[in-house]
Amino acid sequence: MNHRALKLAGRIGQYAAAVAVTVFAVFPVYWVVSTALKPTGEIFTREPTLFPTALTLEHFQRVLSGVLIPGTSFWSFLGNSLLVTVGSVVVSAVFALLAAVAVARFRFSLRGSFIVLLLVIQMVPIEALIISIFVNFYKAGELLSVPLTGSLLGVLVVYITVSLPITILMMRSFVAAVPKELEEAAAIDGADSWTIFWRILMPLVAPGLVAASIFAFITAWNEFVVAFTFLQNNTGSFTLPISLQYYFGRASIEWGSIMAASTLLTIPVMVFFLFVQRRMVSGLTMGAVKG
Repeated sequence: MNHRALKLAGRIGQYAAAVAVTVFAVFPVYWVVSTALKPTGEIFTREPTLFPTALTLEHFQRVLSGVLIPGTSFWSFLGNSLLVTVGSVVVSAVFALLAAVAVARFRFSLRGSFIVLLLVIQMVPIEALIISIFVNFYKAGELLSVPLTGSLLGVLVVYITVSLPITILMMRSFVAAVPKELEEAAAIDGADSWTIFWRILMPLVAPGLVAASIFAFITAWNEFVVAFTFLQNNTGSFTLPISLQYYFGRASIEWGSIMAASTLLTIPVMVFFLFVQRRMVSGLTMGAVKG
């Protein structure tokens, strides 16, 4: 085989591998949506079909109407999830940006230890700390007379705390990638610190801020253990991931409703990605320039 034939075979192999990976990643999502659109009898058949033979929206109607969850509704869960997710993204983004500027631009004692500490915190799963976190929050709530357990406030604080280490580390790379000469030139022209931060630094690191916020968004939106532990029996404050447990009954499992609720759960994430995809790509490539 000549060089051109080998190059063509290699390219075909790359395309085939890309298609295989795409199918492997997309098929579970397709199966969830497909099952949500199937009638109940077709879901429990011994010979499952790849495509629904008869489309139905009955499972989505049951989820949206709240038939399976007495006393509350899907929209209440959605509002709670949006509240803690948006709050976590906004607060963690603001604090992460300020901390990243301090770490990337200033020299202070224990600066290296602070960065290493952030890395160590990221290595410990939140599930391993959930008991100690809950006990400390319960005692702090009693001391401050603030309901940190059994309410969305405590969940929001935990989500912000969990998101901060990774967002600070990411934003540090984005801030470090901005040449200091731009800030020095602005200072020579008479710009004060706030103007330099808002007019020079902020537009350049905005794509990176979006990329870092995605991690905070996904962490808060899909999280189950912390929300279930903190909210306990406070049904009115449950988030969307916790609502899925209602479809697992003692006698049967509402697979159609589970798939419909899971489909609805992914829609806000898809919408969020559609809005930020351009800035996300530029932000990820920008953060890879300089560490």
